[in-house]
Amino acid sequence: MKSVLQASVVSILVILLTSCGGDDSGNTGDAEQTGITDNAGMVERVDPRLDALIPFDANIQKLAGGFAFTEGPVWDRRTNQLYFSDLRSNAIHTWSDAAGLGTFLQPVFEGDAGHPSVGSNGLNIDSQGRLLLMEHGSRVVSRIENDGSRTTLVDRYRGMRLNSPNDSAWHSNGWLYFTDPPYGLVGLEEDPLRELDYNGIYRLSPAGEIQLLERNQTRPNGIAFSPDEQTLYVANSDAGNKVWYAYNVVGNSIIGNPRVFYNVNDQSSEGAADGMKVDINGNLFATGPGGVWVFAADGTHLGTIKPDEVPANVAWGDDGSTLYMTARTGLYRIRLTTSGVIP
Repeated sequence: MKSVLQASVVSILVILLTSCGGDDSGNTGDAEQTGITDNAGMVERVDPRLDALIPFDANIQKLAGGFAFTEGPVWDRRTNQLYFSDLRSNAIHTWSDAAGLGTFLQPVFEGDAGHPSVGSNGLNIDSQGRLLLMEHGSRVVSRIENDGSRTTLVDRYRGMRLNSPNDSAWHSNGWLYFTDPPYGLVGLEEDPLRELDYNGIYRLSPAGEIQLLERNQTRPNGIAFSPDEQTLYVANSDAGNKVWYAYNVVGNSIIGNPRVFYNVNDQSSEGAADGMKVDINGNLFATGPGGVWVFAADGTHLGTIKPDEVPANVAWGDDGSTLYMTARTGLYRIRLTTSGVIP
């Protein structure tokens, strides 16, 4: 029965590959650390302003490999380690200079969802140091408590199940903003288990109240705030509309004035608009076709960080000036001369 189910999703794996969770390489996700590899990629410089963000001798390092499809990294400054998802291996791993590679949780999802992308996608950390999971298989936003138990924070909007929560960003008022595309569903928008007829952008209050902010973006994915929290950036990973949107944040609550921040529909390299982070000066580091695109706040493309594999997501780590990149089967990092805020 399992082989039949796997065969039924072959036609959508290419879509998943470029959008946040699939890989048709046959990799079984046997994670391994064989030593840090230096010079595992290059930096393409487009605008002189990039020189203030990335040193000329920047070294892209590969830290570990052998994964199925890595996603959703977040740095835990309390334990000095990185958490990241291996979506198709249904696992969450850790990495640190002190301990190397470890497995934190496997399986994330228990059961048979009928397709391989069942694990967690985006990860985040709350003000108490607890890990938050955007779960595909269970279609929930969950939290791992200090005793190791898991709490579902939200799984429905107006009584209807979420599609598959994907990525999230904190606002300073304590609300969690998150995206909900269909990548955790076998048939995507046509899946019979889908209950919402749109792919939404939501926010979740500390008390558990969920609010729909936007339903007109086709495939909302990566999400991040500008440093002043007046702009919300949301990647659109639709293969037919690869763009990053910017929204005005009105009254620290609703979002409005949607506009295209940057359009990469003319790019032929592998990858789509996916996960992103913003540095302390408002520059965006956004995974897209071919690598991590670096944008100034005015929408100018400054350059692209290109590890040996196309990344799907990024996170600030160490002292905030290291950019960790989850890229298909590998985990990478690069030291920058700028930095971002670690949750």
